[in-house]
Amino acid sequence: MEKILYTLLLSATIIACSKEKAAFDKDADDRINEQLADYQAVITGAADGWTGTLVTKLGNTYSFYLRFNESNRVFMYCDFDSTTAGVLKESSYRLKSLQQPCLLFDTYSYIHMIADPDARVNGGYFGGGMLSDFEFSIDTCTADSIRLTGRFNGSAAVLRKASPQDRAAWENKQVRNQMTRLSDLNKILNYFKRLRYNGTEYEIRLHTVLKFAVIAWKDASGTTHSAATSYYFSPAGVHFSDPVVNGGTTLSGFAITGFNASTNTLQVKVNNTDAAIGGAIRPVNPDIQAGRRWWQWGAGAQRYWFSRDGFHVDGVDDAFNVKSLQTDSSQYYYLTYWPGIQPATGAAFDALVPFYYVPAIDDLDYTYGTSPKVSFQSDGKVIFSYNGDLTVGPYPTTGPAFKTKEQFYSTSGYWFVQTGENSYDMVSAKDARAWISWQN
Repeated sequence: MEKILYTLLLSATIIACSKEKAAFDKDADDRINEQLADYQAVITGAADGWTGTLVTKLGNTYSFYLRFNESNRVFMYCDFDSTTAGVLKESSYRLKSLQQPCLLFDTYSYIHMIADPDARVNGGYFGGGMLSDFEFSIDTCTADSIRLTGRFNGSAAVLRKASPQDRAAWENKQVRNQMTRLSDLNKILNYFKRLRYNGTEYEIRLHTVLKFAVIAWKDASGTTHSAATSYYFSPAGVHFSDPVVNGGTTLSGFAITGFNASTNTLQVKVNNTDAAIGGAIRPVNPDIQAGRRWWQWGAGAQRYWFSRDGFHVDGVDDAFNVKSLQTDSSQYYYLTYWPGIQPATGAAFDALVPFYYVPAIDDLDYTYGTSPKVSFQSDGKVIFSYNGDLTVGPYPTTGPAFKTKEQFYSTSGYWFVQTGENSYDMVSAKDARAWISWQN
């Protein structure tokens, strides 16, 4: 019986092996190498290269131009900044099987800049950068498009076969020029920027590091709307990853055609129609609870908000030069606002205090400050009134600290704009030409 069973098992094994041999006339390694060779032929066979978009784990989007050769070299541009969009970068790549076919960028390139764990390189997170990738698994590969998924952070990339016009647009710096022209927005000194198009004013707030846009508007009935989308640059200008839809109007982005100094507006085209972006002194749709949220977080957590740069005024960062503050033995570190400090004795109070780094104690300390009284208005504005100086030391009557105090107590008050989970901008309600950014 055992001999019969052994014979049957042996026969089954032989039959299975015969079937496998019939199904595959090459072994697994040969089949993998053949597939990789096919992929190599596709990516190098695009004479004008590839255009592409890369969406990181954070959701921000970057556009690329890449051209691969058969010597495993890749040449690229990227809209990371005006330099990467204008200077062709050469690096290397490999096609390799790592459980599935993969495209690896194996020497430092613009793709690595986005994933660099040093936040000083890309403005992302220390230890993670923009949470992107430089090694990708190949999901699909055709003569016209390639879809990739990052092996570590799962970022998504799509490459599309470039036309001669696509290649010329990158090489002739059309993408770089659009990025440079967008910087003209800084000539508009108001914090709030409005796109005036087709009878509607769209407030546009662009986060240029994270490449994220928030658009707010009111429809014909006066109802307010808001949309958030990542954006990237193409030869046609700024492109929204998710188009903004207002009834029968769709905004996919805009092309920048110039800056009108006489009207102080950025000239653009939307859907091939002339439009303009100008300044405004108030938000389209004020977040009437933003100031309360900002204050309540600090009071509830018994922690302060801080700003390293102090106030931005009329286009100038650190307009009052607070970074120059120092004493004989210490150097300015940052400006802080403490809501609702609860002392061991006495009533709670708020404090606006510049902190210094003191080498002698290897810690932060302060020598003077002022106590504001906060008032929340029904329209969302927040007004700070002077409630006296702290008793630790005399508050300066001239210089950066005094100018900061003077601006802070503007009787016009401030609009609060939440810019992130742990960050707010506090914008002058007088003319929106002065603001300070708070973090915790």
